Amino acid sequence: MTSKAATPSTKDALLDEFQALVSDTEKLLQHSASLAGEQAEALRDDIRSSLGRARETLHDAEAALREQGKIAVDATEQYVHKHPWQALGLAAAIGLVLGLLISRR
Repeated sequence: MTSKAATPSTKDALLDEFQALVSDTEKLLQHSASLAGEQAEALRDDIRSSLGRARETLHDAEAALREQGKIAVDATEQYVHKHPWQALGLAAAIGLVLGLLISRR
């Protein structure tokens, strides 16, 4: 596992923020409908284009995160099936360390 990987809650928060950004931009696009002229239409076209790219990026990021998660789960399952006693020992050691850390507080 890499140390640079974000936690699932961080990734979820990032995706939620990105979806909120897309939603806010859509609202702005609707409010800009009252503007007139070619410049307003060009602005709306640019916003539509940006929203399309943002949606694609969000969809691609979500798919990539799901694939990475699936790979990690599969690797963990394979390790546990090949080395059940080591996995049990590791889980016990982690539980002991967490217990000691919690009891210190």
